[in-house]
Amino acid sequence: MGLKEQWTKIKENWLMIVLVLLILGAFLVVSKAVDSSFVGKTSSDYGGVFMEKALSGYDGVSYPGDSFAPGVTERKLVKSANLNSEIKQGEFLTAETKLKAIVTSSGAYLLDENVQKYGEEDEVYHAGYYNLKVDTKKYAAVVSQLKEIGTIISFSENTQDVTGSYTNLKVELQAEQERLARYEQMFSEATDVSDKITLNDRIFDEQRTIKYLQERLQNIDTEVEYSSIYVSLQEKPSPYANVEVISFSALVMAFVGSLNGLFELLVVILPYGVAIVIILVVYKVARRKKK
Repeated sequence: MGLKEQWTKIKENWLMIVLVLLILGAFLVVSKAVDSSFVGKTSSDYGGVFMEKALSGYDGVSYPGDSFAPGVTERKLVKSANLNSEIKQGEFLTAETKLKAIVTSSGAYLLDENVQKYGEEDEVYHAGYYNLKVDTKKYAAVVSQLKEIGTIISFSENTQDVTGSYTNLKVELQAEQERLARYEQMFSEATDVSDKITLNDRIFDEQRTIKYLQERLQNIDTEVEYSSIYVSLQEKPSPYANVEVISFSALVMAFVGSLNGLFELLVVILPYGVAIVIILVVYKVARRKKK
């Protein structure tokens, strides 16, 4: 077929070519409109749910100075543990009773407990958080018994050597006690009233400093003697705990939203549909005239 014949065919079928181009253009516009309706959507727009729980502990004591003391044979060690266990549904109260029995039998102290209840009616489940103090000599045995309650989800231990800090505090305390003794001696030898007043104030300040250092040493001794154990008992929730029956109003809103989307799509397509129908009619009329 020559070039002239091809050109003749194109002129005879120009309406069909225009029709194809219009259909392609309508398809591109509709695709763009649909894509734009999802721009900016996040997981929260579709009812995403996220829950996170964490358990952390703090021993309540800060240790000044350098904790490294290589020349000291008797080390000062502060121990702590974090245990997170999962309990079968409906067995939380039994597990909590076991935990408290371990606390009582070991002579430990339950410093804090916090039990939360989640869900409603038959889908209720519990989570409990407990802060224990136990004699360091019984620490390993108590941890071993606590691990037998439920299924262990996570467990961590921490041992902090505070020997250097403890030694530094003792040295500082001794220096302050010696300073206090000198002030007391100077006070007993002073004859001037103003000197006695000044020395009395300094003695008072030294006594407060010494008391503070003594309390710091006592706190460290307590932390060394009693280890901290942080326990989390979480009852395994029912797989239907977070299932909710959709309300009638939500169904109506979803239906209205779908109708709005359909109307928007029809508004976009309608002009192109009318144009296509007109072109088809013109094409058929032109074909009939040729015949």
